[in-house]
Amino acid sequence: MLMRRPARPLRPGSTVTGRRIDTVSGGPVGVPDPDRLVHLQFRRFAGCPVCHQHLRSVVRRHAEIEAAGVREVVVFHSPAEELLRHTAGLPFAVVADPGKRLYAEFGVESAPRALLSPRAWGPVVGAVLRGVWEVLRGRERLPATRQPGGRLGLPADFLIGTDGRILAAKYGEHVSDQWPVDELLRLASSHRPAGHLPAG
Repeated sequence: MLMRRPARPLRPGSTVTGRRIDTVSGGPVGVPDPDRLVHLQFRRFAGCPVCHQHLRSVVRRHAEIEAAGVREVVVFHSPAEELLRHTAGLPFAVVADPGKRLYAEFGVESAPRALLSPRAWGPVVGAVLRGVWEVLRGRERLPATRQPGGRLGLPADFLIGTDGRILAAKYGEHVSDQWPVDELLRLASSHRPAGHLPAG
């Protein structure tokens, strides 16, 4: 069954209720974070080649992201045991939400346009080809053939302030429609918490 975006998705100015969210590789993570901005990003399933390619760009520039006062928290709708096979070693919090509770709360939907939008075709083909090459080299694993949460998930990005207010939000229109790192850093610069000085 496809999840539909609520009539009133979360917008800048909405407030996120404070909570502790369990991660797959360590203890719980607090959202919001009292000292840093939180970039809460919703991905698809473990091993999704487009998601994996995007997260590689986040990993490469993670030091810049942290220096900008941002904590990364990445949510997938796969079970924890499946996620661990694909995300071990990532330098940020990874959350398993197979029941899509957080997806529903934040209004993150699934829809056929995730893959059917012509704007998705180039990124999908490129990510799949690169992913196959990495699998052949033994550097990546194939995703599970069965995905209980489906394969039509759409990405979403939220920048959450230290007080729980959503400072910026993006609901993706197709599988590869998310904030690039440069956009995240631009937004973080505009909303840097008081007292936080950029590293350098």
